[in-house]
Amino acid sequence: MAEKKIATVIKLQIPAGKANPAPPVGPALGAAQVNIMQFCQAFNAATQDKMGDIIPVVISVFEDRTFDFVCKTPPAAHLIKKELGLKGGSAVPQRDKVGQLSDEQLTKIAEIKMPDLNANDLDAAKKIVAGTARSMGVTIAE
Repeated sequence: MAEKKIATVIKLQIPAGKANPAPPVGPALGAAQVNIMQFCQAFNAATQDKMGDIIPVVISVFEDRTFDFVCKTPPAAHLIKKELGLKGGSAVPQRDKVGQLSDEQLTKIAEIKMPDLNANDLDAAKKIVAGTARSMGVTIAE
């Protein structure tokens, strides 16, 4: 069987299990002429176990208007906020600190993010997550 040609690739961040035809999902998929309800049902079924997280998704739309999607891990900032129970990061991260991550929490987040990071080992992944934390006004415990 010949491989399908990809017409467009759409990247969205959608709350897990809560995809619906309203923006941003509807307009993005409507422009690509994809069956919006079919995507919403498939995405919600695939992310039902991750309720409460924001899931980045990459949707490949083929020339025959069928689609395939890949779910990524939640953004590091979302995982940090969830781990520390924060509403948001600091407005002035260099001056105002909003929380502190322990080494165990940092390792846990790095292990979750590892498949989507451009890192060869866990130490490199921890450095990437620590950089995100610093830019949010979260300190890292030594």
